[in-house]
Amino acid sequence: MSKTQKVISRRNMLKSVGLMAGSVALAACAPMAAPPAAAPAASSTQTTDSAAAPATTEAQTTSAPVAAGTTEVVHWGFSGALGETEQKLADMYNGSQGDVKVTLQVQGNYEETAQKLQAALAAKTAPDMVLLSDVWWFLFFRAQALMPLNDLIQSEKVDSADFVASLWSEGLRKDQQRWVPFARSTPLFYYNADLLEKAGLPARGPETWAEFSEWAPKLVEKDGDTVKVAAFAHPGAASYVAWIFQCVIRQFGGRYSDADFNMKLTEEDSIRAGQFYQDSVNTLGWATAPQDPQKDFIGGLAATTILSTGGLTGILKDAPFKVGTAFLPKEKNFNVCTGGAGLSILTTTPADKAAAAMKYINFATGNEGGAFWSQNTGYMPVRKSTATSDSYAEFFKKVPQAKTAVDQLSQTEPQDAARVFIPGGDQIIGKGLERIIIGKEDVKTVFQEVTDTLNKEAEPVKKDIAAMA
Repeated sequence: MSKTQKVISRRNMLKSVGLMAGSVALAACAPMAAPPAAAPAASSTQTTDSAAAPATTEAQTTSAPVAAGTTEVVHWGFSGALGETEQKLADMYNGSQGDVKVTLQVQGNYEETAQKLQAALAAKTAPDMVLLSDVWWFLFFRAQALMPLNDLIQSEKVDSADFVASLWSEGLRKDQQRWVPFARSTPLFYYNADLLEKAGLPARGPETWAEFSEWAPKLVEKDGDTVKVAAFAHPGAASYVAWIFQCVIRQFGGRYSDADFNMKLTEEDSIRAGQFYQDSVNTLGWATAPQDPQKDFIGGLAATTILSTGGLTGILKDAPFKVGTAFLPKEKNFNVCTGGAGLSILTTTPADKAAAAMKYINFATGNEGGAFWSQNTGYMPVRKSTATSDSYAEFFKKVPQAKTAVDQLSQTEPQDAARVFIPGGDQIIGKGLERIIIGKEDVKTVFQEVTDTLNKEAEPVKKDIAAMA
């Protein structure tokens, strides 16, 4: 048995169960949003997380017989409308050759898929390949469940240099690629061009938060003391405020943490960013914190918001007004973080199936498959050559709002370790942000308490990383 076929030990699997328990419980507290429909420029549903979490459905499997001489790869992927598009992508690949057949199976949303994968690994019934979000893949890496992919990448001649560097580097651990970018997104500034025009403002996004603060009072509409239309809608913890605010805190010069899990939330610029968020709702009164900011934006209850690029197709279809997109505003700095999901091959996967899975990954992220996937979902193309292809030039003519995300992509940065590598880090931070925005608690006090919790939860992560050295 080769190293890449190593079966996870009972000890490692039990460690994995313990590591994931807190994160699963936290994630289960938040209702998952439905994904965008599989249409080139439109969708009837919404996405609010950093990766457009799939909706929960019953397990689905494509069960056509496998031809003799064909290697079958079982892949756990998206559900709902995204799953329908992913099935079309798999069908495209299966129909293009006869050596590999990708069988797509649906387990539910990201959290449900992770729970079922955990159980399947313990029972030695795991799939060959799996879609894992930005806040889940690292947990399986720590459990030594994700296959090192360098040899497969080289054998399949996957051009890693063609991938957007910030996306590719996130899945690199111990000099080995473990998580290949596929359904990737960034936060994007959305604005209601009709409301900006009505307020006598430029039909564009604000260059800076200071500029937007000047615009905001002109966008607010009130009936007495009741805000009928807010200038801006913040997300809540359930709609991944920790992902969105991660960009803002960096724009102000702060961070959640560095790559070595040194927490930065209590530093001056981080506190200043938190105070800005709190004041926008509670002192200045131009922002709101609705349960569903995308719904408020589409419904005309908020003139602007920051949401995932993965929600673009749905917003364009459902909004009864002209939608504009723009780069995120600056403060001290410009910053936009990455998000979304990638593809991994399990260490339990036999060598022949692993090689077959990499062939599909090369197709699904390449110019043909990648363009089909991105243009039909709202996710960004993960390869530079795809974004500059003739196919995308035509697509941008039809959907110019999508070009903003691609133009912004070259300036993205990987996320802070505190959010994506600490189990439950997203919700720990998100609940803290809700306390200051909705609960009106003191920013310094809350950020110190969040820091203490993150430090505690980071200890086993740091020990595991050190043990892998």
